[in-house]
Amino acid sequence: MKTALVIGGTGQIGRPSVRALAQDGWAVTAASRRGDRDASWPDEVRSVRLERDDDAAVAELLGDGVDLVVDLVAFAGRHGRQLARFADRIGSAVVISSGAVYEDERGRSFDTQEEPDGKPRFPVPVPETWRTVPAGDATYGTRKIQLERELLALGDKLPTTLLRASAVYGPHCRTPRELYFVKRNIDGRRTRVLGYGGQSRFHPVSVRNLAELVRLAAARPGSRVLNGADPDSPTVAEIGAMIDTVMGAETQTVLVDGPPPAPTVGDTPWSLPYPFVFDMSAAERELGYRPVTTYADALPETVHWLAERLRQQDWVDGFPQMVANYTTGLFDYAAEDAWLAARG
Repeated sequence: MKTALVIGGTGQIGRPSVRALAQDGWAVTAASRRGDRDASWPDEVRSVRLERDDDAAVAELLGDGVDLVVDLVAFAGRHGRQLARFADRIGSAVVISSGAVYEDERGRSFDTQEEPDGKPRFPVPVPETWRTVPAGDATYGTRKIQLERELLALGDKLPTTLLRASAVYGPHCRTPRELYFVKRNIDGRRTRVLGYGGQSRFHPVSVRNLAELVRLAAARPGSRVLNGADPDSPTVAEIGAMIDTVMGAETQTVLVDGPPPAPTVGDTPWSLPYPFVFDMSAAERELGYRPVTTYADALPETVHWLAERLRQQDWVDGFPQMVANYTTGLFDYAAEDAWLAARG
């Protein structure tokens, strides 16, 4: 039986990935900071504690060697160099990267969004061969591309599939974009405002589809970069309507042409003036990938998980990373009401 070490096993992508590998016949060790287990895992899955940056602890888990390492919490070049040091004990690897590595023809990326004329405009869809931000330590995107280059440079010494995930969603997400609509419905907000005419598209990817990509890449080792996204890319207005349907809520949406009309009004975690949609043909060609779910089919699980979390604790306490990324302005109801009243 082939052996796999999944680093970040209890994260949002790790839970279904561990399950998919175990069901595919791998002997899986799931490593995480607390060493927890997921109820859906087979009993044979081994769960252990691990501090990701502790080289000695990683070396101990690798032992005499494993056939596969799935690294879901590698964020920078140093993590790529760490895996490189243990390349002689790893058969192949699958590592999560990000769509944040892309930049447009004018050098605009998600790092430049707050600058004048800094919103990126990508081709539709974006292939893996598209240009990327410079490697470095400055931002999330530059660190991820640095990680990619460290690992791709190893070639056959450590065949690594890098999966550039887009807007990840699913249970256990630390920054769930769907929270934007779920919390509003729970709070009884029946009118909402969407900038860019509600037409923003930020390609989502279910953790279940990412787990399928992990499973397929594990079975077909290679040194490559592949996009990770769902088969569909709904607009932000369509996402809001889908969530309303799941929650049985009736709402009115006020669409604003152009950017959000005020700093905390009509701005969502999906809000972009231009679409960001991934080309998935390379994964289909190289791995035989076929998505296991669509956004609409996977959404109820995410919505129900979010609603339960919000019943247990305030969103600021439950999703601190969401607060850090998007600020509490996501739910500035007073500003929304003032803008709506002024509009009449």
